[in-house]
Amino acid sequence: MKYTKQDIMRLAEEEDVEFIRLQFTDMFGNLKNMAITFSQLEKALDNKCMFDGSSIEGFDGLGEADMYLYPDLDTMAIFPWRPQQGKVARMICDIHRSNGESFEGDPRFILKKVIKEAADMGYTFDVGPECEFFLYHTDDNGQPTTITHEKAGYFDLGPMDLGENARRDMVLTLEEMGFEVEASYHETAPAQHEIDFRYNEALDTADNIMTFKLAVKTIAKRHGLHATFMPKPKSGINGSGMHTNMSLSKNGKNVFYDEKDPLGLSQEAYYFIGGLMKHIKGMTAITNPLVNSYKRLVPGYEAPVYIAWSAVNRSPLIRIPSGREESTRIELRCPDSASNPYLVLAVCLAAGMDGIRNKITPPAGIDKNIFAMTAEERVKEGIQTLPDNLSKAVEEMEKDGLIRQVLGERMFEAYTRAKKEEWAQYSQQVSEWETQQYLYRI
Repeated sequence: MKYTKQDIMRLAEEEDVEFIRLQFTDMFGNLKNMAITFSQLEKALDNKCMFDGSSIEGFDGLGEADMYLYPDLDTMAIFPWRPQQGKVARMICDIHRSNGESFEGDPRFILKKVIKEAADMGYTFDVGPECEFFLYHTDDNGQPTTITHEKAGYFDLGPMDLGENARRDMVLTLEEMGFEVEASYHETAPAQHEIDFRYNEALDTADNIMTFKLAVKTIAKRHGLHATFMPKPKSGINGSGMHTNMSLSKNGKNVFYDEKDPLGLSQEAYYFIGGLMKHIKGMTAITNPLVNSYKRLVPGYEAPVYIAWSAVNRSPLIRIPSGREESTRIELRCPDSASNPYLVLAVCLAAGMDGIRNKITPPAGIDKNIFAMTAEERVKEGIQTLPDNLSKAVEEMEKDGLIRQVLGERMFEAYTRAKKEEWAQYSQQVSEWETQQYLYRI
């Protein structure tokens, strides 16, 4: 919905909104906010709310201390889970410097920049995410555990699915906030769930993913549960991903569709796939940003690790779902919900547009089950794999000039430095597996 400043003031007064959260997302995809009262709303709408950027991860530096929150008026929403008297609303904000310029380290700005580049070529980028998560019990102190009492599997229902009531309330809450929820169900692993909402233009989708995660966590807590988007919270089970469905439109038409092609794909679609495949190794530190992400990306759990595409089976990294005409889309299966959605969509769009600009033709699609192929067969087919840990992913990222260009020098340096430090800290830890494996016999 399109709002003016006057609309926001009138809505807040009519709905008895007492608190407004000015939200933004940091470099790692963590949602941040400053809460103000109704009396300060006009000041916020005039872009006069300041915060200390040096205290935010990735915003550090003495030259970046004073930053301003510029609310996107169209993101105004009232939280349905807060009190009905003295309601709480939110607006998602862009980050600006004190001189009024956009802060180049703001993930939302980075996505908007790439969207504009595509728009200058006549394209609109639409995205539909498939967000998976786990619901676990909390301990006596309210802290999260990885304990669940259920043993439900894919598409199971209550009473076997013990999270059914919580998931239902999540859907109802999301719909009250304007989401069009297309499906919700129990996923493969015990306590694993998925809620899919309708695709939208890329910026709206990234905003919606952040809102989705907040709503899911909030409603889970009301049910005495903890919702986690950690990619692999337990070994021996499937991990959680965020399959990302993408399409381009021009003049209101989906340009990925071509009825004359045997697969129904246009030349732009093939080039987009080619761009994704060319840059996917460099993108992986963005799409799969944690040490833990790579414990999901291992063969044996339907993990999308093989750099190939198919319109027939689900074993490659890139899949072409069966819908055609306006439903024609490309599904990238490696991202997980721990990632920063603004950065993920920015690098996906940039990689795909690089494919279109430079007419990068992908290799032939792989219609065989790659999981069932031997290593020798995969080599023969020219199938490569994603980096298998965060350190290797950062190395690939540093080789890819397009990713550096998309993120900008400021964000690129801060991000790679932080991820190298994360890997170093992880590498120094002594795990329970090591003590069990070595302590008694070494």
